[in-house]
Amino acid sequence: MAASASASVKLGSKPDAFRRQGQAWFCTTGLPSDVTVEVGDMSFHLHKFPLLSKSAVLEQLIEESSDQEESIIKLNDIPGGAKSFEMVARFCYGVKIELSAANVVHLRCASEHLQMTEEISDDNLIAQTEMFLNQVVLRNWKDSLKALETCDDLLPHAEDLQIVKRCIESLASKATTDPNLFGWPIREHGIMQSPGGSVLWNGISTGARPRNFSSDWWYDDVSSLSFPMYKRLLSGMESRRIRPEIIAGSLAYYARKYIPGLSRRNSMGTMPLAGTLSDVEQRNLLEEIDRLLPVQKGLVPTKLLLGLLKTSMILKASSTCIANLEKRVGMQLDQASLEDLLLPNYSYTMETLYNVECVHRILEHFLAMDQANGGCSPCIDDMMASPSMIPITAVAKLLDGYLAEVAPDVNLKPPKFQALASALPEYARPLDDGLYRAIDVYLKAHSWLSEGEREQLCRLMDCQKLSLEACTHAAQNERLPLRVVVQVLFFEQLQLRTSIAGCLLVSDNLEGSSRPLRSGGVAMSGEAGGWSAAVRENQVLKVGMDNMRMRLAELEKECSDMRQEIEKLGRGGGGGGKSGGGWASHVPRRFSLKMKPQMCSTQEGSVSEQQKSMSAKLDKLQAKLSKQKRQLSADA
Repeated sequence: MAASASASVKLGSKPDAFRRQGQAWFCTTGLPSDVTVEVGDMSFHLHKFPLLSKSAVLEQLIEESSDQEESIIKLNDIPGGAKSFEMVARFCYGVKIELSAANVVHLRCASEHLQMTEEISDDNLIAQTEMFLNQVVLRNWKDSLKALETCDDLLPHAEDLQIVKRCIESLASKATTDPNLFGWPIREHGIMQSPGGSVLWNGISTGARPRNFSSDWWYDDVSSLSFPMYKRLLSGMESRRIRPEIIAGSLAYYARKYIPGLSRRNSMGTMPLAGTLSDVEQRNLLEEIDRLLPVQKGLVPTKLLLGLLKTSMILKASSTCIANLEKRVGMQLDQASLEDLLLPNYSYTMETLYNVECVHRILEHFLAMDQANGGCSPCIDDMMASPSMIPITAVAKLLDGYLAEVAPDVNLKPPKFQALASALPEYARPLDDGLYRAIDVYLKAHSWLSEGEREQLCRLMDCQKLSLEACTHAAQNERLPLRVVVQVLFFEQLQLRTSIAGCLLVSDNLEGSSRPLRSGGVAMSGEAGGWSAAVRENQVLKVGMDNMRMRLAELEKECSDMRQEIEKLGRGGGGGGKSGGGWASHVPRRFSLKMKPQMCSTQEGSVSEQQKSMSAKLDKLQAKLSKQKRQLSADA
């Protein structure tokens, strides 16, 4: 038995004497047939002696039928059916056959079933196939894989003979080993290597260097297995303590190959799709993959997990599967992208365009995990500098973007929008600009909301956490309630005052640093020139700041006049002292820097002309504040 270059061996030496006619095989040896073997719907017209000289089972069956005029033997239970018996018959006649990884399991199972042992004949088929399996097939990755693929049609016989187990052990050991360490010469993936590492062609060194193998080199090969065999192979690899991220990567590859929706959502190069599975088969496969995926964070890309979640909703997977995927996404929500998080709503009711409830549950999983991992508390002063704040601030930015995307949906009710927007703790958002944008989009798409509902939505954001740019936009936003506009104007003024105070502090520091220079005695001319320039710039800055103080004082006076007019408007609205007392007591307290601002509404009975006058004054004040801010930026 000599091995050929294609990992196969040839048995027998006689020329082929078999020919087929329809559903019958004939052996043309010149002698008439004296026995007929029926396997399924195929009949073999053969001779008794070659068969009984190799198989104990056939010998017994021939003896039992010897009293019949024409011996007919039925072998409907032979492993591999007519295809296997055809090769067995050729072996019995000594006709040339070629053992390969594609047929050795068929022949091994059939020979065991027919008891083709060494007691019957030397070098019988059981011994020949066992030798080929152990010395050729199981030593080669591709052949082991091919042999395992053929076991699907030969169960439980291949299982009983330990062929499945041996193939899995061979593949698992090779998958957990660097292919470059298999030894020389090796033939893995069709490449032969010389001792120097160059690629061989027909035994001749080409000088080309082989490609470097990564830990995922076997993903595509094992994806050709049926899922039961693939699952057992992964189990064998896990028993060899292969890293969980490698197992997760293989499962991800397998899922993309057999679930078409995932391949469209994920870039996999030119990876061909396998035969399309039915919806039921895809659902079962998805649920199995969910059970096999490791639970550690970051082992599976968030994009793939969201793709699995979307597909599970389309295929109507079990609630357990969907809940598990939501939890997996929640564990690494900070790594998600806005595009993938926009999960359509596949409910029959079609209440909303996007599945907002699902995203809310994912967010709750993330917050629970963040809290369990010791998430930051708003009481910590330096929490923004903590690395543990990075995930939750990323999720806050992602959520604000998601809210802005789903806000135009007219079917999205305010309670759902508010519940999702308020799910994050206050310290998660360094700025509320993104939340303000989402609220503005929602108000624009839901213009029929009442004043109270709009005010309720605006309470979600903190005007103190709006940037100057957002304040400028909000102060001119006609969709916002009047009280919110007043809050924005007030805190924009406070931000301007803080900015001016910071500039003056820098100015005083520069002036203090320049004093020793004037009495410092002798200095080098270059250094003196540099300090002189700094002093001149400092003097110019101080003049500008003095002018800024005067302009700011004017704005504060107008703001004070505005408060007085608001109080007068409240007292004259029919509520008497009670109404006026409400404004007088609320405005100073609500504008305190120590408390979150909440302005009280004007008296419902105010005259429309007074409200128009108020709006005109607010517009005038906003224009001056905007001009002041631009001037401050230019002076700074």
